[in-house]
Amino acid sequence: MNVRAKPSSIDFGHPRLLVVGDLMLDRYVWGDAERISPEAPVLVLRENLDEVRPGGAANVASFLKGLEAEVVLAGVVGDDAEGRILKNLMGVISGEITAVMTDDSRQTTTKQRFVGRAAQRQPHQILRVDRETRTPLSQEIEGRLIDAVLSAIPTCDAVLISDYAKGVCTPTLLRAVIDRAREFGKPVLIDPSRGGDYQRYARATLITPNRSAAELVVGLALRDQATIEQVTRELRKELQLDAAVVTLDCDGLAYATSEDQGIVPCRPREVCDVTGAGDMVLAILGLCFAANVPLIESLQLANAAAGLEVERFGVEPITRSELIRGLDRDQGISQGPVSLDELMVHVDRHRRAGRSIVFTNGCFDLLHVGHVSLLEEAARLGDVLIVAINSDASVHRLKGAERPIIGERDRARMLAALGCVDHVLVFDDDTPHRLLEAIRPEVLVKGGTTGHIVGAEIVAAYGGLVTRTASVPELSTTNIVQRLQANPVFPS
Repeated sequence: MNVRAKPSSIDFGHPRLLVVGDLMLDRYVWGDAERISPEAPVLVLRENLDEVRPGGAANVASFLKGLEAEVVLAGVVGDDAEGRILKNLMGVISGEITAVMTDDSRQTTTKQRFVGRAAQRQPHQILRVDRETRTPLSQEIEGRLIDAVLSAIPTCDAVLISDYAKGVCTPTLLRAVIDRAREFGKPVLIDPSRGGDYQRYARATLITPNRSAAELVVGLALRDQATIEQVTRELRKELQLDAAVVTLDCDGLAYATSEDQGIVPCRPREVCDVTGAGDMVLAILGLCFAANVPLIESLQLANAAAGLEVERFGVEPITRSELIRGLDRDQGISQGPVSLDELMVHVDRHRRAGRSIVFTNGCFDLLHVGHVSLLEEAARLGDVLIVAINSDASVHRLKGAERPIIGERDRARMLAALGCVDHVLVFDDDTPHRLLEAIRPEVLVKGGTTGHIVGAEIVAAYGGLVTRTASVPELSTTNIVQRLQANPVFPS
């Protein structure tokens, strides 16, 4: 089945979602991997940043908050420094952490990742150190958590359960939550643990095991479409689910309902880091179920969101506008411009991933091969190409009353459709000075026909590179316009 969603018609609203599960603290130690230790054959990491982020169920909550949902969070942390850090982070994510219990007999689950860059290139995870307690909750903590969760269910539009097998999602808790949610007509979506008895998830609305987890449960290798569809169908039927969804990494999402089944494919991507992709799928599907978005559209959105997540290093929330643009890109719809605020979010992400920014600007009226040559050559000068185009008003001021010939929105969409262009924005100033000061690109590039490069002094002042590309002889928008005016009809 290949059904195209209509992104502009999706109204998520601001649903209230309850997230239950294993709360974790993700710690990232970033540094430069410069040499091999003389003490042992291991890398030496020269640390330059120690960063903490929410993980596990707290990461699902973080994703939902970035997508403008209201979030109630439920789980357990230890009475330790990591637990206090995590509760502070969760307080920013959600004002409602009254269902987060502190258990002095447990340690807060912490995953510490050491991430190194070599020669300022793409960062790579060198080592991960886990600190955790896996034993089930005590009856006293379990009872308190169940009471808090059951009290919250009637006030929420959907319940999401993130089970990492760290002891919080006990069979007793799961059964109580699923039954209460069913009683109140609330959907329950579960990202299940890897292994164990899946009957504990019976009668949930939907589960989202990944390929390896599903293989472990059913004892079959999910390598061909027939087996994938069989396993997904049997999971749904055996567990009495409304739907089963199996995440298939680069192959997309397999789904089965009582009426339909199939695979929603995803487009090929350059994978940077798979961390958080499963959490993102759960968050998107939960948001969609709470907003009554049809299943196929929900799966397409989940594919797009997971794809955006694996293109980034580490776990980062996405916005609704990023989600819709990601779906547009997956479905071959040309992208429009981004605002400067939206662009700066991308720039920050690219910088943290060690990518260099290339910037060019212009009117780009009547897109021609000279423009394409400029952009392809510019893209080779760095990792990310940003193209800023003059608004219709500024083109009018710069070029005269008869320009532009093509409006800013269409110019932006044509440029964004080019594979070498990463981001496009429209600016209304007569110069790109304000953009250059905000973005601070490593490279400012202009076409070879350009005389003085406006803004060169700004980039040069902080050590950036200013350069020109090769020119395409006798080819410019002005020349094309003059030829059209002199010869309104060209012979075929």
